[in-house]
Amino acid sequence: MSKTTNKFSPEVRERAVRMVLDHQGQHESRWAAIVSISAKIGCAAQTLNEWVKKAEVDGGQRAGVPTEMAEKLKALERENRELRQANEILRKASAYFAQAELDRRFKP
Repeated sequence: MSKTTNKFSPEVRERAVRMVLDHQGQHESRWAAIVSISAKIGCAAQTLNEWVKKAEVDGGQRAGVPTEMAEKLKALERENRELRQANEILRKASAYFAQAELDRRFKP
């Protein structure tokens, strides 16, 4: 789960990113467009910049791991961690019951 709350809906994010990409030619730089648009929607310029970069990665225009693949990797890592924990519990339980069986056999 995310450590921060998402103040902006996905629709607002998509629209803001689209505005940056559509209007960057009307500003002296991309950063100027980001600053202008972020002020209008009420988010930090750096936040909007991250949204734009993520959209470019997801669209294949920038190198990086797409969001879908990152989420899939995170889910697989979580599942792997859970399976390792389950295996450790089963290993310890098996050793405990094996020891209990040995103790039961040798007692008169």
